[in-house]
Order: sequence, then C-alpha cells, then structure tokens
Amino acid sequence: MLDGVFSLPFAEQLEFFRDKLNIPTRRWDDLWKDQHAKGFMVAGAYKADVLADFRTAVDKAISQGTTLEEFRKDFDHIVRKHGWSYNGGRNWRSEVIYSTNIRTSYSAGRWAQLTDPEQMQVLPYLRYNHGDSRVPRPEHLAWDGVTLPADDPWWKTHYTPNGWGCKCYVTGATASEYAASKKAGAGTAPESPIDPKTGEPKGIDKGWGYNVGEAYLKQTHDILADKLASWPADIGVAAMSEMKAAARKIIETNYDDFINRTLEAGLPRRDYALLGALDRDTLSFLAQKGQSPQSAGIVINDRLIVGKKAVRHQAAGNALAQAEWRVLPAGMMAPEAVLYDQADGKLLYVVSSIDDPRSIKVVVEIDVMSKKLQNTANEATSVFKINKQALRDRTRYELVSGKI
Repeated sequence: MLDGVFSLPFAEQLEFFRDKLNIPTRRWDDLWKDQHAKGFMVAGAYKADVLADFRTAVDKAISQGTTLEEFRKDFDHIVRKHGWSYNGGRNWRSEVIYSTNIRTSYSAGRWAQLTDPEQMQVLPYLRYNHGDSRVPRPEHLAWDGVTLPADDPWWKTHYTPNGWGCKCYVTGATASEYAASKKAGAGTAPESPIDPKTGEPKGIDKGWGYNVGEAYLKQTHDILADKLASWPADIGVAAMSEMKAAARKIIETNYDDFINRTLEAGLPRRDYALLGALDRDTLSFLAQKGQSPQSAGIVINDRLIVGKKAVRHQAAGNALAQAEWRVLPAGMMAPEAVLYDQADGKLLYVVSSIDDPRSIKVVVEIDVMSKKLQNTANEATSVFKINKQALRDRTRYELVSGKI
C-alpha cells in the first residue's frame, strides 16, 4: 500500500521532515529512537555540506514523489561531488536512506492525521496492517488486523514502522470495526515480551521501539538536549556548528525549564542541565594539552545555584543575581574569553555580568564522571563574580579565545 502512497506527499508528512534539524553523525545510533523524529541524519555524513545535499535529495523525494531509482542518481552525484566514503553497497545504502526517511515521515504525518480531534470523532480506533515485505516478520504478520483505541499504550512501541524495511502501516477504524476485531480476538494488545538481544518488544528492530508520530509532537529541546550533552566531542562540535541558532534555542529552552525548577525548589535535587558546549577552537586547544574530552557538552548541577556553594558566594558578595543565572547559557555561548588554568587543566569561561563591573567566572572541569548522568561530562564546578584583573596572570592562565 505505502509504495503507491509515496507519490502522494501530504502536508503533515512534509512538515515533519522539514522541521528536522541536520545532525552530523558517524553511526546510525548516534541518534536514538525518538531523537530521529527531530534530527535528520545520514550515518557517516558529519560534514555540513554533505548532510545538506542529502537533506535536499530526500526532501525532493518526499515532496515530488521521486522514485528510488531517481533518488539513486542524486545519491551518486553527492558521493562523487564530496568524495564521500560510506559503508555497505551502493544499492543497499541508497535504499536505506530513501525508504527510512520516506516511511518515517509518512508514518509521522499519518499519526498527526489519525489523532486529529475531528478525525477521532469518526475513527477513534487504530488498526495495524501488515505490509508486503519480501521477507515478512512473523510478529508483524501476527499483528495484522489488531485494532485498539488510539491511546492504547501498545502504540507507543508498536506504531509503524517497526524496523528496517518494515512496510506495515496503521489506519483509522470505527467503533463497529473495533467491535468486530474484538469478536475476532484482535481487539486487545498482543503480549510484547522484551527481546534481550535488542531491548525492544520481540519483532521490533533495535532502536525502533518508539512512536515516531508522538515523538514529533514533543518539544525539540526535550528530545535533543541530552543528546547534545553526550555526543562524542568531535560530533558534538560539528552538530553545534551545523545547528547554530537551533542548538542555542534547544540549550536555552532546556535550561530555562531547569532554572525555573531549581529556583522554585530552593534546595538542590541533583538536577542537571546543558549549559553550553565546547567549540572547535577549544577542542583543538585541549588536544594540544593532551586532553581529549569525551563529549562537547557543558553541564551544570543545581547545587551551584541553590546549594552550599551558592550560600558561600552569597556571604562573600560574589554570587550571581537570579537574572544572571537565567541568562547564563547565552553568556557561555558568547563569552568574553575562554582561559586555560595551567595549574589544574580546567577551563575558565569569562562571561559579562548584567550590571556589575565584575565578570562572571565559570570554571569547567573536563570529563567529570556523573552517576546521575551515567556518563562523563564537562561540568561547571564553580560559578561566581570576579574582577578581571585577577585573571590576567599569564603565568597561570593561558588564553584560549577572546580577550581579557
């Protein structure tokens, strides 16, 4: 069924694809599950110009309904133009890029249509339909005809597509069709034991156990903020450079939620937020010092804002005002200067204060192991105001970028 629909793009399908952000990646799982709903990627395409050309080719395939063979011509042109080296055979790789993007955008667009309130008044149920895959998955065949309410939890993991090359699709169903399905034994959610090899319900490929339509409706910052913090450093730097304004918005929106929670609680809850990211120059500088950060993201813990350190800085008269805490990510992304502390290998971000002649000093420690984040992160370990003169000691502080 879907192959025939591919030549008939619709508004919701195009909106889903065009709302994505270009994400440089090395491997297909650099984006995971619902992150694919917000990020456009081609595994191994981590240069902005290569990714942009693939984005244009896929957009054309969706918006103009071009065939796989036509897309392969664009694929070949991109490979020649950029000298792009990729894994797998040409036919397999081009089909994966083509079909995955078309099927996920189709399914996301259909979810928006199927769950539209007016549509739900007529077709309040959803029906799973098996596609015409050359090698049908037994589980997908068994799910054919399963009809459930649109809000049934089963759809959170089993909404199509459910794997590489999966051609299954979902349609709306009436109350009478649901009653008939119940009578036929297909009106309850099938059991979904987890496959230990994939971590997904049995029959769903690794990384595909999510609802692409629901993921699309989530806020972008909710899905991608954690990813920006944990990407390998070189990929994170490339992503920040490629996403630019979009990345800044993700960081600032995520941080705004964090600071509101923190100030409302008034006490630390070991909550973290993404504060900023290393840039390419800083990453290169650290490499010269023998440091290789595992990620590009810079995180902050709420203990600095409402914990014991915050109390000490308040007593010392060098604490940030509440308004300065709120705009700190903007300062981190455009600091006055970045310094390297030769005594301990930490970075110092020097950020302008709102109405104080002193500057804000943000001390960033590289690769701090965080049990909360279950990963290492570059963490802001101290934030307070300081006279810039104290940072002009060139025997201790080496300038990375900017000026003091």
